[in-house]
Amino acid sequence: MKRLGMLAAAAAVAAIAAGNGGAAIPKLQAMVSDPVNISLTFGGKKVTSLKAGKYTIVVRDTAGDHDFHLSGPGVNRSTTVGGTGTSKWNVTLRKGTYKYVCDPHASFMKGSFKVT
Repeated sequence: MKRLGMLAAAAAVAAIAAGNGGAAIPKLQAMVSDPVNISLTFGGKKVTSLKAGKYTIVVRDTAGDHDFHLSGPGVNRSTTVGGTGTSKWNVTLRKGTYKYVCDPHASFMKGSFKVT
């Protein structure tokens, strides 16, 4: 009987792994800090393009006078101006252009990337 339970558990794990291709969800790093720094990186390199799919974005906001605001097809997430800390967002990026800005300083604290 224990063997059947173990087989059922193994089958469930295999089904979950097959559902996401068995691959880990890529993790992007976002940062906003003083004096006027904002960035989005993957593997230490600035993000300029990504493939459509699921991503985890870890946002480090270390400045009380800035926020990190990401917007694009199906995504509109931001930290708060006045708040600091680390946030973790699970997002699904679809084809299109995404922009990230510090809302109070959007004219010069900004970036963008394409999703294909």
